[in-house]
Amino acid sequence: MGVFVFLPLVLPLTAWPIARLAEQHLHPRTATRLLTGVAAVMAACSTLCLALVMVVGTAQLPGNPLPDGWSDPEVRAAVPYDEVAGKAAIPALLAVLVVCGRTWWRHARVRRRAHRALAGLRETEVAVLPDGAPYAYALPGGGRRDRVVVTTGLLECLEPAERRALFAHERAHLSARHHRFLLTVRLAAQANPFLRPLRTAVSYTTERWADEDAARTVGSRRAVARAIGKAALVSRGAPSATPAGLAGLAVAGPVPRRVAALLGPAPAVRTWPSLFTAVGVAAWGAATGAVVSAMSSANSAVTMVLILHAATPL
Repeated sequence: MGVFVFLPLVLPLTAWPIARLAEQHLHPRTATRLLTGVAAVMAACSTLCLALVMVVGTAQLPGNPLPDGWSDPEVRAAVPYDEVAGKAAIPALLAVLVVCGRTWWRHARVRRRAHRALAGLRETEVAVLPDGAPYAYALPGGGRRDRVVVTTGLLECLEPAERRALFAHERAHLSARHHRFLLTVRLAAQANPFLRPLRTAVSYTTERWADEDAARTVGSRRAVARAIGKAALVSRGAPSATPAGLAGLAVAGPVPRRVAALLGPAPAVRTWPSLFTAVGVAAWGAATGAVVSAMSSANSAVTMVLILHAATPL
């Protein structure tokens, strides 16, 4: 395997340029899908390679449950600096599994609590809470259980056109299943800290995606911009009651940038940027990094399986 086993751990650095440029130059839908896909592939590859290195480290420990042949010099020689890297991979992989498992559990718990809080209300698409705190969010539930949650405190601050923009924005989050993108990049960033810029970017691009869909639905980009700006102003200084991890009108992404984007022309819908642009070079760089990461992890996995098979006595 050689140094190739370590490549997926650092290749996420190749995605840093596209994380910023995608926000500015790509359609939010394209940017969200591209960044989430790159983050998922790179996180999976780095975790796999970390597990492969951990096998070598675990085999060196006294009293390990692995076959004795797995601690042979031939196996250890497959990983550079095996004594240090192998043992360091053990707590690193355990930390990744614990943190990602805890995040998944918390995400499920937040959704369950949010649904239980609405148990006393009628089963309608829009749930209006008698709460003076101004907030709104999209609560995924799967199919007919998807709901838009909004408080009377926010509705009282918005004009009719702005209310329509609010509902269109939250419905866009639900119809495009934005919570899945957000959870994926969140788990990816915890599996590999080098992917955190992609998580930040996707938090913004999902909001912009919902902004553009809402503008198309209500037929007015200015109405959506006013709704976002007003929601941000009335909620400033107030404690956030939006459940963590759920998308809302003004909870994620820099609001001034979103408003400025809506006051400008609609972004062009392109499936892939031109190579002769900065964003195109960055996109190809991130895609190449993801492909190299996948090839390196696959090569390392196959090599490790063959070595372990040869070292295991029949």
